[in-house]
Amino acid sequence: MQMLRAPFDGWDSFLAWLAGAPLRILLVLLAAVVVRWLVHRSIRSLVQRAAERADDHERTSFERMLDRAAGTDLERRRQRALTMGSLLRSIATFVIGTIALLTVMAELGVPLAPLLTSAGIGGVALGFGAQSLVKDFLSGIFMIIEDQYGVGDVVDTGEAVGTVEEVSLRVTRLRDASGVVWFIRNGEIVRIGNKSQGWAMATIDVPVAYDEEPRRVLPILEQVVAKVAQDPDWSDRLLETPSVAGVESVTGGTMTLRVFAKTRPGEQYAIPREIRERAKEAFDRAGVRGPTLPPYHGA
Repeated sequence: MQMLRAPFDGWDSFLAWLAGAPLRILLVLLAAVVVRWLVHRSIRSLVQRAAERADDHERTSFERMLDRAAGTDLERRRQRALTMGSLLRSIATFVIGTIALLTVMAELGVPLAPLLTSAGIGGVALGFGAQSLVKDFLSGIFMIIEDQYGVGDVVDTGEAVGTVEEVSLRVTRLRDASGVVWFIRNGEIVRIGNKSQGWAMATIDVPVAYDEEPRRVLPILEQVVAKVAQDPDWSDRLLETPSVAGVESVTGGTMTLRVFAKTRPGEQYAIPREIRERAKEAFDRAGVRGPTLPPYHGA
């Protein structure tokens, strides 16, 4: 291998040597640093504009409703943009660094063909040895690109159910209802159920006595859900006025009335509690009796 060696037989020869390969190597390294800085700056600008566009979508109540219905939560979109920016910067740094390194090695007289052949064989061997790691990274990339879930979403991964706290290229971090933190490798997630994306449907069952007249109790329940939908404290949590489906079942001494409520993600738990509470108060005022308890037979 022919290495660079400065001929020290004269000042002019030294300057000529210095202006050759060493200067070209310095220029290559300087160009790599400048290109990397420009690319990273462009990526940061794109990410910032993506976050600003997310803010612009929160202008009117109608647009907010569409935003919520589509599940494009502001924080999740911002987190997705930041993650994509980090991924693009890492890829750009790797590509620019690799090109700069190969160019410098060519200037030093290193034969690249055998080196690239060896690197290819080593890459194949490394790929077989790190299949799970590569699988995790590829799965993480597709999860981010497809926006399957994001920070703040309640998801079911099969292994654990909880709120997403962090999404990286290799692992997803969840915190379940008990406060336990789960670290799940992206490559091991076969299916994902997102309970926070788009909208949620709450099913509310309200039991009354078997012998109550449906034509009397159903209008009372319809008035209850209409008042909930008109209440400013609850209207933003609903995507539409809840609908009273009617009598769901009649069993023993109980007649069950069913209500469906289409809500914002995450609100399918609070809305039923509010409707049941108001229905109880309205039924008490109207004299609607609750389910009849079976007689107790003591020992």
